[in-house]
Amino acid sequence: KTLRSELSIPVTCKVRVFESIEKTVEYAKMLERAGCQMLTVHGRTREQKGPLTGIASWKHIKAVRNNVKIPLLANGNIQSMYDIERCLEETGVNGVMTAEGNLYNPYIFEGIYPPAWQPALEYLDLVEQCPCPTSYSRGHLFKLFHQLFTLEENTELREEIAKGTGIQDFRNAVIKLKEKYLPLHEGLVTWDSPTTCYDLKLPPWLCQPYVRISPEDHIKKMEIRRQEEIEKLEKENCKESVTCKREAEEGQEILGLSKKKLKKLLRCNNRGTSLNPHCRKEVAICKLCPNPMGLKCISSLCKTCCRNKCYLEEADCPGHGILIKTRREKARKLSEKKLHEQEKLTR
Repeated sequence: KTLRSELSIPVTCKVRVFESIEKTVEYAKMLERAGCQMLTVHGRTREQKGPLTGIASWKHIKAVRNNVKIPLLANGNIQSMYDIERCLEETGVNGVMTAEGNLYNPYIFEGIYPPAWQPALEYLDLVEQCPCPTSYSRGHLFKLFHQLFTLEENTELREEIAKGTGIQDFRNAVIKLKEKYLPLHEGLVTWDSPTTCYDLKLPPWLCQPYVRISPEDHIKKMEIRRQEEIEKLEKENCKESVTCKREAEEGQEILGLSKKKLKKLLRCNNRGTSLNPHCRKEVAICKLCPNPMGLKCISSLCKTCCRNKCYLEEADCPGHGILIKTRREKARKLSEKKLHEQEKLTR
């Protein structure tokens, strides 16, 4: 209210949704009453980030559209021009916002898929006019060329951009990519894909959306990685154990240590401990990844893996302060209470 009364420009807000549609609608109404003049709703919850991004809920956005009078923009699941048209039709919003889609294809609102070097060179021209940190430019180029950089044949060019120290280094790498793939784009040379695929995929040199794997597939991937790390650690421990025994046998001859002291030394090495009292204790490792485990975690996981597990299994972890189950139950109870009150009023 203070902003609206004191500023000469419109006050806008952008929010994520709650698990409960009713709670999301009430929150949007509160913002409208407070003086918000245009609202953008991202159809994902606070927990849906990174590998757990998942699919945005357009049902939540549609419910908000039906209950507020101010202009409303939708955000989430926008990867092409077709998605924009479908979102407008399904939700009834006034407009669509995209956060990631335009980073991978800046021409998304024009409905075209240009060769990646076209927006890259245009972007570098703008950077020369309006300088920005080198890391920002590098990040944008990696997004534009994300499909080309997955190919082994472009490893050196990828390294050029990764290690580049200025705009000219980036421009040289982009021009090399253009010279390499322009004949393919113009049909002068036949493209032999390194993988056999029968899906209707765009060639890798064209701007195209980035499709994340599902949260379920991410969990499986992390489990496979965890097993590989465990096997690797077991092999290393086995090698160290054999080496320690050999060194101990040699040490008995060279240092003249007694068998009792040698056994104690071997026990310490096998446990990963040290005879030095000032040495740090071994850090417990997360069950799903190589990161340190939370000391109070009930599942023996690091905070990131614990959050992922709680999100998928609807659970709490007091040790990490993650209360997903509690919040969801609270949202459901609130929803049931409001429905009960509405039924009373209709009677």
